[in-house]
Amino acid sequence: MPKKTIDSIDANKKRVLVRLDLNVPLDKHQRITDDRRIRAALPTIRKLLNDSGRLILMSHLGRPTGDPAADQAYTLRPVAERLTELLDHPVTFVPQTTGPDVARAVDALEPGRCCLIENLRFNPPETIKDKHAAKIPDLRKQKDDFAAALAALGDIYVNDAFGTCHRDNASMLTVPQIMQGKPRVIGYLVAKELAFLGHAVTNPKRPFVCVLGGAKVSDKVGTIENLLNRCDTILVGGAMANTFAAAAGRPTGKSLVEPDRYDTARDLRAKAGDRIRLPIDYVCAADVKLDAQIHVTEGPIPGDMMALDIGPRTVSAYRDVLLTAATIVWNGPMGVFETPPFNAGTLAIAQTLVDATAKGAVTIIGGGDSAAAIEQANLADKVTHVSTGGGASLEFLEGKPFAAIDVLDDA
Repeated sequence: MPKKTIDSIDANKKRVLVRLDLNVPLDKHQRITDDRRIRAALPTIRKLLNDSGRLILMSHLGRPTGDPAADQAYTLRPVAERLTELLDHPVTFVPQTTGPDVARAVDALEPGRCCLIENLRFNPPETIKDKHAAKIPDLRKQKDDFAAALAALGDIYVNDAFGTCHRDNASMLTVPQIMQGKPRVIGYLVAKELAFLGHAVTNPKRPFVCVLGGAKVSDKVGTIENLLNRCDTILVGGAMANTFAAAAGRPTGKSLVEPDRYDTARDLRAKAGDRIRLPIDYVCAADVKLDAQIHVTEGPIPGDMMALDIGPRTVSAYRDVLLTAATIVWNGPMGVFETPPFNAGTLAIAQTLVDATAKGAVTIIGGGDSAAAIEQANLADKVTHVSTGGGASLEFLEGKPFAAIDVLDDA
């Protein structure tokens, strides 16, 4: 069901509670090393500021432990500073999430101004799962009380945190439930993600090709099963290809495999037939290191080695398929792309998607490591769409419903 967007609301002088995904990486000096997610939030923030909204921005960052001293490594203060720079507009940082100080900061907001409250996950109720809360009344009350305190801050709720849309966090689901009767809409980023991923899955231009990589078959079973009903071809790479190979009886040396998923791999191959394509050759080594002695093989993986990337013949074969595609979704690297020379296959796939885009294909990078890889290659602006949500985009491709989206106002 299509959802209302921020274009449908009157934000003038209203308190607009905006859930963003500002979960950016920080170094040991609390400097932001990749601000992609902050930049992705800017169009929504700018629109609401231009409409004279009084914005209360909220997000999580990392996985705080509950130790106040250690958790300061996860403060959102550096994010507020970076937002101020990018917006060329002051963003007030409020070092609490709820309470009197937050209420006073919100009351003091002038139209066209915004504040960022502290990391939502500094509050344990934020991440209480509904399935646990349903069994333990005290957990339910903790989650509801925290969500009610957040909901009281806003006249309008905006979800622009696609990377967290698959979670039932208090700020994602319980807050808009409590705010029923008030406008509850999506921002431009979530609208864009739903448009691209939704169209790719439900009504793709054909041929529709999906490239799946990463470490584990178990992480992608649901995605593969859902896409088998929709895709023309699935190209498999990464360590998950090893499990398919081992399940077929091929020696895989010291490669990462999932023996408990051999039956699953065989079943998927049986269902898919030649729609699932596996690597023809592999780049192997005894160790994952920069100066590793590599070995390319089309046969069995040597017993003292691991398959760490797809080989050149596989790159060529996959490129031929991708350049004939009209829609491509890519989720997961082809090898250990963080360590050269085992990044060659991933970089080649990234460049192939750029070339396919230039020929008119719709190319969607499904977040996570794939997004990181195409950013590192400086190619992100040459494909159709790079998702900000790794886990969220994967669950979307599995066809799972998102309660945090379903609860919002229908268009």
